[in-house]
Amino acid sequence: MATRVNEAFRVFMANEVNLDPSETNRARSSRDWLVSQIHSIAQYSDDFPNLYSEKDIFFGSFARRTKIRKLDDVDLMIGIGGGGTTYRDLGNQLELTVPENIALRGLCHDGTNLLNSRKVINRFVAELARVPQYQKAELGRNGSAAILNLTSYPWSFDVVPAFFTSPTYDGRDYYVIPDGRGHWMKTDPRIDQRRVTEINQQNGGNALGLVRLAKFWNARATAPSMQSYLLECIVLSYCQLADAVLSGHLSSDFPPLLRYISTSIRGGVLDPKNIQGDINTLDYFVRESISTRAAADADKAAVAVMFEASGNHQEAIRQWGEILGPSFPSYDFGKLLRSLVGSDIRK
Repeated sequence: MATRVNEAFRVFMANEVNLDPSETNRARSSRDWLVSQIHSIAQYSDDFPNLYSEKDIFFGSFARRTKIRKLDDVDLMIGIGGGGTTYRDLGNQLELTVPENIALRGLCHDGTNLLNSRKVINRFVAELARVPQYQKAELGRNGSAAILNLTSYPWSFDVVPAFFTSPTYDGRDYYVIPDGRGHWMKTDPRIDQRRVTEINQQNGGNALGLVRLAKFWNARATAPSMQSYLLECIVLSYCQLADAVLSGHLSSDFPPLLRYISTSIRGGVLDPKNIQGDINTLDYFVRESISTRAAADADKAAVAVMFEASGNHQEAIRQWGEILGPSFPSYDFGKLLRSLVGSDIRK
């Protein structure tokens, strides 16, 4: 409960949106331990791919600090040494050609020298199953990652095997990861990490909270939702436009963002890494539904702002509860009454 809008947002973000700090620390520690176990596997297994540990990288919303509750997955890429492997860019996928006499050769598509990304992931799954601490874990493959579910944690680990390219003609280098179809694709999580860090700093550290609030809003089952990464890209683009404008008060910063989402979701959203092109793959009806909801909630938020400005925090808080759901703090009449009684006693 709260008697002021800013207080309500502080409580809401701390208790409903932001990750619990102690859980975050546990996740980071267990992630680091997992990486050390994978490195040990490579050191003692003759037929496991050689690793390129200098290129290990943590990625995803947990690493970028844009994850919201509940923590359900932690992403990491494990660098693999190519050992002379080369790649051919076919536009929508990469083909990796493996030379003879290296461990990767046994993980190629049958009868070829083309590396099979599913077999590489399965190799990770098989070796992780031999680690004593993981023997009772649920292990499997999903798209581009080996998935490790431990009974001792509420989150899973998505372990993505990754190669690292030499610089191309334009000086760029890339991470090369499974594409979910047995082949490979380019990505570069370093760009996403730099972008979110720079934009957050440019906005006085206020962008991360706005991203998380938008993700909570998006996850509510009041309309179709968009992918978390797509929404994050939209919010960060807004923050770039609003450079040095974010006030740090979510009740002020969120309404214009909702207007921006309402407009932006209708069109294309370019991949900030300049790899995938347009990442907005939603169909027309889903885009329109999200746009309509964002516009309607922006209208409600504008009313809430007016109530707050007039000093009617009770009605402002009620309006925000309609936008963000029943977990948003309600107005604390008891606290208000106690403060009034206390004031009379002091007189």
